[in-house]
Amino acid sequence: MKTLLINGSPHKNGNTFVALTEVANALKTNGIETEFVHIGMKPVQGCTACQKCFELGRCIFKDELYTTLIEKLQDADAVVIGSPVYYAGVNGSLCAILDRLFYSASDLLEYKPAAAVTVARRGGTTAAFDRLNKYFTISNMPVVSSQYWNIIHGAKAGEAAQDAEGLQTMRTLGKNMAWLLKSIKNGQQPLPEQEAWIATNFIRK
Repeated sequence: MKTLLINGSPHKNGNTFVALTEVANALKTNGIETEFVHIGMKPVQGCTACQKCFELGRCIFKDELYTTLIEKLQDADAVVIGSPVYYAGVNGSLCAILDRLFYSASDLLEYKPAAAVTVARRGGTTAAFDRLNKYFTISNMPVVSSQYWNIIHGAKAGEAAQDAEGLQTMRTLGKNMAWLLKSIKNGQQPLPEQEAWIATNFIRK
């Protein structure tokens, strides 16, 4: 079993990486393989609502980041997404790629356990945490929790390693993710039967 960890910070080895590494170490200790993808510092194309993905089966834009995430999700059994906090929100570049990913590749995401991790100097973590969880809860993904909201604090790179409670929260998250993955595998239950989507619109002619 493998968990894909997406580092949504432009800084590859910053505090978001510290947090995700703590989660990854707990996963590995409990027998779960891990893999990281860093979104990097290049500009990220956002969704243009062209809906071509319905025809193509993938996003019309063929940038490397999107292609990499699609490939990694093929083999991933779970996902952890980490982001720094900007103005009480998620990194815009991360939202740009997640909008496209979740819209065009929901079949690679549904029923896979997921968790969000947010990192800030001080405030705004819970608002950003809520924003990331919205992707999971509209995609039939079991959300993995910890002993506290999945947040950690630090300003300068590496300072998150001094947040003892935050690190413990990350370790607990990793343990809980491993437990859920093993429970799902051992249970071997069929996926829930899905009803045909009922789409309603508040605008009526």
